Amino acid sequence: MPNLDDTKALLELDTDGMFDAAWSLAEQCTEAWGLSQQVALPEQSRPVSQIVVTGLGGSAIGGDLLRVFGGPLLPVPVLVNRDYTLPRYVGEDTLVFVVSYSGNTEETLSAYDEAKSKGATIVAITTGGKLGARAAADGFPVVQVPGGIAPRSATGYLFIPTLGVLERMGFLRGMQAEVEGLVAYLQELREKYGPANPTGANPAKDLAGKLYGRLPVIWGASGTTEVVAMRWKGQVNENAKTPAYWNVFPELNHNEVVGLEKAENILASTWFVFLHDPDDHPRVKMRMDITKRMMAKAAGCTDVEASGPNRLARLYSLIYLGDYTSLYLAALYGINPGPVKVIDFLKAELAKRP
Repeated sequence: MPNLDDTKALLELDTDGMFDAAWSLAEQCTEAWGLSQQVALPEQSRPVSQIVVTGLGGSAIGGDLLRVFGGPLLPVPVLVNRDYTLPRYVGEDTLVFVVSYSGNTEETLSAYDEAKSKGATIVAITTGGKLGARAAADGFPVVQVPGGIAPRSATGYLFIPTLGVLERMGFLRGMQAEVEGLVAYLQELREKYGPANPTGANPAKDLAGKLYGRLPVIWGASGTTEVVAMRWKGQVNENAKTPAYWNVFPELNHNEVVGLEKAENILASTWFVFLHDPDDHPRVKMRMDITKRMMAKAAGCTDVEASGPNRLARLYSLIYLGDYTSLYLAALYGINPGPVKVIDFLKAELAKRP
């Protein structure tokens, strides 16, 4: 197995600076908050009855973070849209965050055009591209974030501005304190998860070793860690270029758990990760404990507890561990975590067929 404590080798393999982007997440969140305070607020023709975040991939995960984190705080519902079209109910009473890191995601541009035609209140979050140009020309606020990193490394830029804008619009309160607590905690965590901290003292390196050569299955809880489980799965896919799966309690106890009965050869190569938060429902906590007792055929399981001074920090404590774990897993496979050649190929093929 490759040596994860060879920092020079890690960084030489990582030609796109994915480790650097992970390390600087705290500063990214600080900058993103500042951008949210500078952008003009959107003009509203009617009071907002619902919020829609439309985007794909790394540009959509911020919407899921807003949905889960903001769910208990916001007076209106949040929907995340990953499609060319928007739900029929979107109209003049809808606030739409249109998010595309590149600004050129074809599904998101299509959704932007539809949101505009429906008279929705629009805020664009992007580095520029076609989305930035269209939104600016149409008179909509544009949170223009820095480019130069992979969209999946830009959760601070793509999520934090929604909190700042919503607070300024009167939908949230206390977000500056939440973000400041998050930033301080990320600065602590990167010392623990970063490349300089050796195996045995580094939870991210240790967990990557357990996932190496195995099928990662990430299980979270509805309403707390569901978005984190989805994020872990995507990060393992994109960074380590290997399959991974996710699901949530209690839903998985009504279907997926039955799959633990058979397929011993598959289960013997599967490693389960259980994500925990203090706000998990008491019955969900019981379900997790009972489910673990049913997993004798699996290669193993790891419990990961959220930590931090506030809800936002707890959410990101789990995300940050998953991000670093996926980068170390890529290194164990001898893979450069940055390029996503399959996605690039798909986009190129679609571009030939307008």
